[in-house]
Amino acid sequence: QPRAVVRDLGRVQQMPLGQVDRLAKLVPSNPANPVDLATGIAQTPELKDARNREPAVRDLFYKALDLEGLYRNASTHAAGVVIGDRPLVELVPLYRDPRSDMPATQFTMKWAEKAGLVKFDFLGLKTLTVIDRCLAFLRQRDIHIDLDALDPGMPEAYAPLADGHSVGVFQLESAGMRDAMRQLAPDSLEELTALISLYRPGPMKNIPMFVERKFDASKIQYPHPLLEDILKETYGVIIYQEQVMQIAQVLSGYSLGEADILRRAMGKKDKDEMARQKDRFVEGALKNDCDRQTADYIFELVNEFAGYGFNKSHAAAYALIGFQTAYLKALYPAEFMAALMSLDIANVEKLAIFYKDAERMEITIEPPCVNRSGADFEVAPDADGKQKILYALGALKNVGVDAMRHVVEIREQGGPFKDLFDFAKRVDTRVVNKRAIENLARGGAFDCLNVDRATAFANAGLLQSIAARATEERASAQVSLFGDVPEAMAEPELDPAPPWGMVQGLEEELSAVGLYLGGHPLDEFEEQFKRRPPVFFSELGDPQNAHKSAARMVGIVRKRQERMGKNGRRFAFLALSDPSGDYEVMVREEVLAIKRDIMTTGNAVQLTVRIESNNGERRLTLASIDPLRKVTIAPIEGLQIRLRAATEDSLNSLKDTLDSLKGQKAEHTGYIEVIAPLGDSREGRWKLNGRWGLDKRIRQAIKTNTMVEDIKEVASV
Repeated sequence: QPRAVVRDLGRVQQMPLGQVDRLAKLVPSNPANPVDLATGIAQTPELKDARNREPAVRDLFYKALDLEGLYRNASTHAAGVVIGDRPLVELVPLYRDPRSDMPATQFTMKWAEKAGLVKFDFLGLKTLTVIDRCLAFLRQRDIHIDLDALDPGMPEAYAPLADGHSVGVFQLESAGMRDAMRQLAPDSLEELTALISLYRPGPMKNIPMFVERKFDASKIQYPHPLLEDILKETYGVIIYQEQVMQIAQVLSGYSLGEADILRRAMGKKDKDEMARQKDRFVEGALKNDCDRQTADYIFELVNEFAGYGFNKSHAAAYALIGFQTAYLKALYPAEFMAALMSLDIANVEKLAIFYKDAERMEITIEPPCVNRSGADFEVAPDADGKQKILYALGALKNVGVDAMRHVVEIREQGGPFKDLFDFAKRVDTRVVNKRAIENLARGGAFDCLNVDRATAFANAGLLQSIAARATEERASAQVSLFGDVPEAMAEPELDPAPPWGMVQGLEEELSAVGLYLGGHPLDEFEEQFKRRPPVFFSELGDPQNAHKSAARMVGIVRKRQERMGKNGRRFAFLALSDPSGDYEVMVREEVLAIKRDIMTTGNAVQLTVRIESNNGERRLTLASIDPLRKVTIAPIEGLQIRLRAATEDSLNSLKDTLDSLKGQKAEHTGYIEVIAPLGDSREGRWKLNGRWGLDKRIRQAIKTNTMVEDIKEVASV
């Protein structure tokens, strides 16, 4: 590949690493539309300038153009398996990969297929393990579920999806997908299948039309009466490759084999083959009483959709897993979230998202505790019998899951730890080291032993020395106070340490856990965020935010690192944390000079950032910053109710809901505006007469109406 050949040659020619890295990054790289090195140089003025100015670069490019496209190394497809009707050595040359017990074909996947082999991709799917672990948690409560026997139309599983609550639900958890589900309110496996197929570049533009037709049957149109049965379940929208083949079969008399050739030709945009196929398609349609103009129109329509048509059987399998995860999350949320967290135990960003979602569902998550937690995430009943999640000891940074399994094993053998000294005497210092003890203290795992975190952290060295001596005694099998009779051992005094304040305590917890378990410092601004939602860091990578050039964000300042620029003026990097994770912002010299005092560790701030992307890397640059406490939020003036469709049924349904709420008392009143799509990217707006209740319980009652897509508070200006 162009970048790799530049890097490899630069290394061989012993050019400076920084120069080679700069040149390689300048080479255009777009997997969706790859260009060769010659085109990349022609399109990039910096590369042409470097070639013309430096003989070494000119020589590098000269050789690179010859080497580009050659095989760089032998690699195997992670999931690709080929099957033949005879021993493979009779069909293709094989290669023995030293890292595998199974030989590989020397032919690439395309040539292996042409040699007569059938190619399969057997994909490993982490979600299947999540489901398996969730079911194992349920079996501990003697709940046995046969997922294959579930009713795929079960409304309880779909209700949270209509509100966009799909974190952790397979294929449905991105912010853009959540927005699409709020519009569609899927209530069947067929609609999930369609949504998974539509939510991709290209067909995504058809989502509004699909939603509109679901809620307003009068908008459904079929290109020809013969196609109604094929397109009925997708409201007249061509979504699947199978539909393309069926249309050719039913309308134009294609055999399924011929229809597959048509599908492939459309997908590859083969102009010569397409011209032949169009003649064949139109001639076949004419024999079925379809006029030429309609046949031409349908062919072009099918051609447009076939370019990004999705394989329905693939999407349906994904939708089934999506439904199963949605079902488990809706009915057994604690077990499902524990299973999710277990599979991402080392991914702090994912854990922060899951933790926040569990809080939203009012699931109790107990912080790590050496006397209750397991090495992995577990579930247990609370005093009221409701299931709660026990945060994993192994999820703490720099402690190790194996080390925490040792701690749990010791606890199960000898009972709960009585105090810090009891913990130190019983664990093996070769497994649980000083850093592990420090992070257990920071994360609050010793809170149950009636010692404050600062003291436990300050005495980590003392505890390690006690643990080391006890380990030595056990190893030498000598009878001593540290070996066989630890209860009689004289215990030294713990070195006193000043207790941490709230801010430092949260910062220490964050450094050990990776997220705030005792509550994020921004939690107090939750109501403020509801009225004027900021963009959280985890949301920047979602499709709906992918093309933003600026965003309004919030965060707690964790650290400010100032640097000296080439011009002798100072700039800075600002580390911040929001409820979804940690991120960094670059602060230019002019902003730093004016706003330095605000960028103090522990401050809650609102900031506007500019977003720049370069070769897939995102960089945030600070444009403005203000203390969050000084950002005033106007009181609620009214509500905007967005309907899924502007049909008579939906409007009458909302009217009935509002009429039922008229007599209810409310502390806050204001106006109500109703918004509904009218098609062709237009929408209707109606402001209702009179004053209406705006209290939370009234908003919740309105949201229960299935025709309501969303409710937003409107603040006075």
